[in-house]
Amino acid sequence: MIEKRSIPLYIVLSIVTCGIFAIYWFICLTNDTNAVANDENGTSGGVAFLLSLVTCGIYGLYWAWKQGDKIDYALNARGIPSSNSGVIYLILSIFGLGIIAYALMQDNLNKIN
Repeated sequence: MIEKRSIPLYIVLSIVTCGIFAIYWFICLTNDTNAVANDENGTSGGVAFLLSLVTCGIYGLYWAWKQGDKIDYALNARGIPSSNSGVIYLILSIFGLGIIAYALMQDNLNKIN
């Protein structure tokens, strides 16, 4: 069971800490998504963050798209309707609106709980 997180609080903390808290949120989102999608071999949050750093953000775009696929799978497995979230997360990340993608991911993860 994953923890429900307050989206407004996490957005405020990410802004106040100049993005440092967003790193923690990124890691939590990755680990929670792997848990709800039963993806035991999925990339852990820490490794995903390091890959994003090493690839200058390119892996982060792939990560956003893949998160959408995993979240859609988890929602559909529980009978909750979903759309093609991966494309939405990818487009938001490309245009520098990653924090909105994080909020949408968290909203979907909160629905699963």
